[in-house]
Amino acid sequence: MVYLACPFSDPNPAVRQQRFDAACQATAALMWAGLKVFSPITHSFPLMRYGLAGDWKFWESYDRAHLEACTALAVLMLDGWKESVGVQAELAIAAELELPVMLIVPASVGIRAESAPAAGTGARVEVM
Repeated sequence: MVYLACPFSDPNPAVRQQRFDAACQATAALMWAGLKVFSPITHSFPLMRYGLAGDWKFWESYDRAHLEACTALAVLMLDGWKESVGVQAELAIAAELELPVMLIVPASVGIRAESAPAAGTGARVEVM
């Protein structure tokens, strides 16, 4: 199973929503390609409306358990992925577990790179 990491946290709720949408699009594209995928953002973001936190501190042990069950880590390279506390922690855990890492260019899964959300902006993700 492939664990799909991507940046999520941002003070702007529109950016968080757009990153969620991008994670869903990438998850679907990878599943259509025949991969078994776990996307913590796709699974976790809807649960936030029931009072669960949205930060790495809350999700770290949960996501670590999923990474331990996976055979690879894929990183969706949305704007901010290099600065993301969660993505960088997921990369460190993957290295510790000796998992192979794939970097996914947003356009390769149908997300237009020029419209992918930038941290702190209201930019929209457009799905083809």
